[in-house]
Amino acid sequence: MELQEAKDKFIHTWGTLATQWGINRTMSQIHALLLLSPEALNADQIMAELQISRGNVNMNLRDLMSWGLIFKQLLPGERKEYFVAEKDIWKVARQIAKERRRREVEPIIGTMEDIKKELKGDTEEKKEVLRIIEDISNVTQFADSTMEAILKSEENWLLSNFLKVFKS
Repeated sequence: MELQEAKDKFIHTWGTLATQWGINRTMSQIHALLLLSPEALNADQIMAELQISRGNVNMNLRDLMSWGLIFKQLLPGERKEYFVAEKDIWKVARQIAKERRRREVEPIIGTMEDIKKELKGDTEEKKEVLRIIEDISNVTQFADSTMEAILKSEENWLLSNFLKVFKS
């Protein structure tokens, strides 16, 4: 397999998989391109490589930056903005988990809590709705706690190892 064929296959697959995680295909294809690129790319280079419009590139670059998956890189003597992806895949996975938690899990938890506070179980139908809301809330809280524990344990591990360097 030639390098370009491998890159194209990865970009296509990353884009397809990401849609299953709730991320749009173009955004993930841009991310994949930047992951594989040994140097920072500008919007024109991304447009040419992926055959997508400037507006689509710009919108998705902003989204990728808001997710913390890519960063602007200033190149001396260049007026164009260049972009580079975080290359540490574990950091990428943690960042995606943090963002999905913030964007998806936290709003569900808030909504379930609001419903539990405001809906009175004064009829059998309302009691059944509250039971279902409570079950959803319990599962969501468990998922959130598990995700937080994983993210915290990684931070604690990094911090303890960082401190060991200075104690030595």
